[in-house]
Amino acid sequence: QVQLAESGGGLVQAGGSLRLSCAASGRTFSNYAMGWFRQAPGKERELIAGIAYSGGNTYYADSVKGRFTISRDNAKNTVYLQMNSLKPEDTAVYYCAADLLPMTSRVGKHESDFGSWGQGTQVTVSS
Repeated sequence: QVQLAESGGGLVQAGGSLRLSCAASGRTFSNYAMGWFRQAPGKERELIAGIAYSGGNTYYADSVKGRFTISRDNAKNTVYLQMNSLKPEDTAVYYCAADLLPMTSRVGKHESDFGSWGQGTQVTVSS
């Protein structure tokens, strides 16, 4: 498994920005597609962004498209989520996750596609 640790969450006003980081250790990070999920109070966890292991393909949920950007630095074993134009409805615990399978060309769309998870970081957007 890949061990993951998120950081960068916090409290921000609506319209502001945050950058989340997810540091990986263990198995070869560069071999795994990565995803960012979030879970708001009373709601199911949802995938909001994903990136292929090569970094060539990305996926965004409609709710964040045009505002959030996922990227990875394989030399630093880190995946990032740049969040701009934040809205109160972006308030949630944000999790990074690594694909269940290495060297797969897919960008996972479901929780079952991912085999390793971080502990989560809270993002709160005030109005």
